[in-house]
Amino acid sequence: MLSIEGQGRVLAQIPLNEWGGLLRDFGFLALKHQKPPDCANNGEPWTTWLILGGRGAGKTRAGAEWVRGIALSDPKARIALIAETEDDAREVMVEGVSGLLAIHSGDERPLWTPSRGRLEWKNGAVAQVFTAENYERLRGPQFSAAWLDELAKWRHAEATFDMLQFGLRLGERPRQVVTTTPRPIALLKRLVADPRTAVTHATTRANALNLAPDFIETILTRYRGTRLGRQEIDGEIVEERNDALWSRAGLEACRVAAAPPLMRVVIAVDPPASARDGADACGIVAAGRADDGTIYVVADESAGGLTPQGWAVKAIALWRRLQADALVAEINMGGDMVKAVMREADASVPVITVRATRGKYLRAEPVSQLYEQGRVKHAGVFPALEDEKCDFGLDGLSSGRSPDRLDALVWAVTALTHAARGEPRIRTL
Repeated sequence: MLSIEGQGRVLAQIPLNEWGGLLRDFGFLALKHQKPPDCANNGEPWTTWLILGGRGAGKTRAGAEWVRGIALSDPKARIALIAETEDDAREVMVEGVSGLLAIHSGDERPLWTPSRGRLEWKNGAVAQVFTAENYERLRGPQFSAAWLDELAKWRHAEATFDMLQFGLRLGERPRQVVTTTPRPIALLKRLVADPRTAVTHATTRANALNLAPDFIETILTRYRGTRLGRQEIDGEIVEERNDALWSRAGLEACRVAAAPPLMRVVIAVDPPASARDGADACGIVAAGRADDGTIYVVADESAGGLTPQGWAVKAIALWRRLQADALVAEINMGGDMVKAVMREADASVPVITVRATRGKYLRAEPVSQLYEQGRVKHAGVFPALEDEKCDFGLDGLSSGRSPDRLDALVWAVTALTHAARGEPRIRTL
């Protein structure tokens, strides 16, 4: 197996008119982690091939090439393509630059029917798109193979994976490939430890030949050695930090499928200091209080790259959708600007301004205690918010950055715990 440097030396000696065929030959260009392994952890043929890698490590290309090989060699192949959302499946797995349509030559390219989420090869092989958002669709169909992309960020990872396993029942040896940037979720850790799993791993740097040099230089300079860099660049499963206020197990224990009728709902906003590229995100989190006093986190719509008008409109849209009672906004960074932007977006929205006088850790600690007491629940899964919480410690940072989602959460829970109750209005979310 040639290294990146070795591939470069070989390509430099090949006449330009002969490059085309080689550049389409994945067997020649594939890196070690992109080649199907011979056996699983137990030395036997694998059932699951788990490809863990950093951003841009070539995971998608490896998954697509594996599917292509099966489809072209087995006319009876029935393949499940599973992503978190339909957009992810279409734009990455099927239509993306390393997706299934791009890696086939013209004469072998399958027919893609977007309205049906279906790929059909001329020899009879078929692949069907499914999503973790609607995992119940996996009941009934049966498959000989499956490709699961970015499993670690799926909202319903456990339920989707379980439904798929019941459907992998065609052929002599049904198999599945998982391509994902890792996160320390229980399912991923179980797959790594499963004796029937084969694991390959690669960092972003392993695929440097196919990435923009400026990207490599910039991303390594900024994130090398950080928790986020170890996860997103090195492709490591990074466990919780010892001084974190929240734990994965604790968050799982406080999770419920849905919130009960809520007496009061607030939207909390932690505005960023700037809207420039690379600036902090705007934290936008919604929470409500039930009749028994339990607080339920019901939405996280935090986002980066928003102008003040952009995050104000986004927060107010969430306020309207949830029929919230108030909008809480921190004004340390924006002062009067925050209030002015909110009034301009919708003067009818009742805005409560708050100012932080203590450090982030001191503000968050009482809220974490409410979680430990079972007084705060998560109605659903909020991956990015939960990542921040499990990586937030004494330094007041999460993965080396400001915990914007967590800040908004703290303001929402604090408002529901200590603010004047007002006249309750019951509604079901």
